[in-house]
Amino acid sequence: MSPGPSGHGLALVGCGAFGTFVLDAVRNIPGIRVVACADVDRQRAQALASRYGAAVRTSVEEVAGLPDVDVIVLATPPAAHADAAVTALQAGKHVFCEKPMALTVEDAARVEAVSRHSDGVFVVDHVLRYNPVLRLLARLGQEQLLDPLQRFAFENDASDEDLDADHWFWDPAHSGGIHVEHGVHFFDAANALMGSEPLQVQGTEACREDGPVDIVVATAVHPGGAVATHTHSFTHAHRAERQLMRLDYGFAEARVTGWIPTHATITAWTDEAGTARWEALPARSAELLAVPGLRPHGQERITVSVTRDAASTRQARGRGVTRSVPHRVDCVVDLGGEDRKQHVYTESVRAAMTDLLHCAAHGGTPQSDAAAGLSALAVARAATRSAQSGRTVFLTSPVPAGGAR
Repeated sequence: MSPGPSGHGLALVGCGAFGTFVLDAVRNIPGIRVVACADVDRQRAQALASRYGAAVRTSVEEVAGLPDVDVIVLATPPAAHADAAVTALQAGKHVFCEKPMALTVEDAARVEAVSRHSDGVFVVDHVLRYNPVLRLLARLGQEQLLDPLQRFAFENDASDEDLDADHWFWDPAHSGGIHVEHGVHFFDAANALMGSEPLQVQGTEACREDGPVDIVVATAVHPGGAVATHTHSFTHAHRAERQLMRLDYGFAEARVTGWIPTHATITAWTDEAGTARWEALPARSAELLAVPGLRPHGQERITVSVTRDAASTRQARGRGVTRSVPHRVDCVVDLGGEDRKQHVYTESVRAAMTDLLHCAAHGGTPQSDAAAGLSALAVARAATRSAQSGRTVFLTSPVPAGGAR
């Protein structure tokens, strides 16, 4: 659908803390107007709507019927996402949907199918697709400074301090469980960085005595023997949170910190020609870290140091390939560290909305479209089934033949 004469009218469905965060992230994108806020709790919708001079509604059906609404943001608990997305897409609206896009593969496939035939553009909020660090790693692969990814390992020691015993996060009927509610971010990141979807998944889960499942592990095997492992533990205090993503490229390793990545170190072995290409990266920092719609704060940096070994020519072997790699490269990518986490998070959401608006205006497929959301959810559900059955789950592509990628 085309925007109105004064830009894209945006409606928020789900006026809790996350919905407020999304509005704050996207409200000053040129051409965006917040025109409606909807929540089953009308008073909560009113409190947020008053900040924007927006109309108050109580359901997605109501905002989908408003002629001045072009984009609907879905920020309800996950169980409501699929039906709300279908309602909005069938009304011809563009949809920005918080992850996961559904709780079941069947519902996610329903959203994906409707999105292919709707006039609206659908984006699922997999913010890692819009993160400058991960975009850089993908770019270095495209430029053949990094070989294909052989191993993806993510460890997430997260806090449970804000998750009371009766919080919907712990209830699989509302959240889908940890693999679904939180893990989809990283299943999607692994799919994107590896350029493939898993062939099989093995899942494990554990819980505290008389408590909910709070630790989950999944191992996914991708085509060609690449392996991704995902560990999520919601058992820590805020001050003890930590996350590490380790990426093995054979002749190089990247270590990425933070669930919203703000820092990475890359160690690579290469020859003289490769060394020169690595040494050229700092001068290209602005280009390499640019993500459309994401506003840098100005202190982002790529630094490179090289240890040359002229005395010998080392032979290194990886995945059946032997190379002459005499020099060690150490590359640091710094978006400002933990102090800039909220900035990077906010701007990644802004970039995702910018992607939606660009595709709405010019056509094309968003980086985080419904097919990507369906693929990540299929892995998450497979991991959950495996953990509950104790058996490996074998996957076929969740995207129907002819489906958009």
